[in-house]
Amino acid sequence: MPDTISTTISPEGSLEILSQQEVERLHDTSKSGLHDLLRNCSLAVLNCGNLTDDGLALLETYRDFDIEVLQQDRGVRLKITNAPAEAFVDGKMIRGIREHLSAVLRDIVYVYNEIQTRHRFDLETAEGTTNAVFHILRKAGTLKPGRDPSLVVCWGGHSISREEYDYTKSVGYHLGLRELDICTGCGPGAMKGPMKGANVAHAKQRRTQGRYLGVSEPGIIAAEAPNPIVNELVVMPDIEKRLEAFVRLGHGILVFPGGVGTAEEILYLLGILLHPDNADMELPLILTGPADSADYFKRIDEFLVYTLGKEVRRFYRIIVDDAVEVARTMRKNIDTVAEYRRTRQDAFYYNWRLTVARDFQEPFEPTHEAMAGLALHRDQPVHELAANLRRAFSGIVAGNVKEQGIRAIEAHGPFRLHAEPELMARLDELLASFVIQGRMKLAGDYVPCYTLG
Repeated sequence: MPDTISTTISPEGSLEILSQQEVERLHDTSKSGLHDLLRNCSLAVLNCGNLTDDGLALLETYRDFDIEVLQQDRGVRLKITNAPAEAFVDGKMIRGIREHLSAVLRDIVYVYNEIQTRHRFDLETAEGTTNAVFHILRKAGTLKPGRDPSLVVCWGGHSISREEYDYTKSVGYHLGLRELDICTGCGPGAMKGPMKGANVAHAKQRRTQGRYLGVSEPGIIAAEAPNPIVNELVVMPDIEKRLEAFVRLGHGILVFPGGVGTAEEILYLLGILLHPDNADMELPLILTGPADSADYFKRIDEFLVYTLGKEVRRFYRIIVDDAVEVARTMRKNIDTVAEYRRTRQDAFYYNWRLTVARDFQEPFEPTHEAMAGLALHRDQPVHELAANLRRAFSGIVAGNVKEQGIRAIEAHGPFRLHAEPELMARLDELLASFVIQGRMKLAGDYVPCYTLG
């Protein structure tokens, strides 16, 4: 049994007083309650620094962990039982972790009140979903109307080599020197490296308001616990709203080497950019890694061209082993984004003009039936194929690291995907390369959660 600590703390930062009904809902352990969601997300935050990407294993390791919200006259207190000892220094919780706990509580309560209960937004429509994403981000304070475009979204794997990690730090450093900020999925690996590099560069440039924004969701946060550099954390209700938050917040996108989660993100963005309504959209996309990653990006490029057509290459640029060139190019492209939005009187802080089709917004629950029923063939519009491939990769991510996905695989065996023969062969080759390169799991041998046939 790992070392644990029990204590009662006040949340860090501003947190509104909760109503009695909200507190009761946070105590409710039934399926309609919020206690289990709060407990699981809080444990992930408190587990920062402990390397694991198995959400189910984390919950089993700390099965005696609990968190209780106490409503007192002077505000909210959090009673924490059997938390990972690494979240404390000399018995006192680390301040950044307290901030992240407050963010988790804030987002869970807001999503429940304003989206799940009051139905303020019509989540059956594109406009309603986009408005919901906006309001969650606004509540979290992530929309900064007084700042020029500077936010670079960095995607990439949590399970990467040391060389790849060092490269992500170098890229982040050179971005930071050019006064650019970083947004990632908030976890380790390629999500931590750019933040770490930018943090040093911002210190050199005396940029005291540097942003290290982490965007997560309940299903993935246990596998990708917020790294210590994250100074803004938002927990979106599901992966689809998390992805939409990335593309509406970011002024440019960088992709480092990764596994199926990274492939999912690439397909999400390209599927959106391929939509006819986004033909003139300025949203730069650069794929980059160290010299040893050249073959990785070659495989990604070949798969994208085969599935989505040669024209997909106009949406991205591959730069290998040149962190300075990546940063220079991104700085120049973001200046172009600023001019593009300025001439169209668009907001700098939220990309309202971008069209996100319903195929990319509707939450996909990766059951065995849903995975088997995905339309993986090229006899459909390319943005629809991209949406279905994105769902396939999302399901594999769930089977690899998410608690519910892992339990489903244990109960019913691997997901089965069906595709036309050549597409199946290409998909098999790409996934096999991720396994060989160790991109599916942080530690131990990888047992595939899927079969192709």
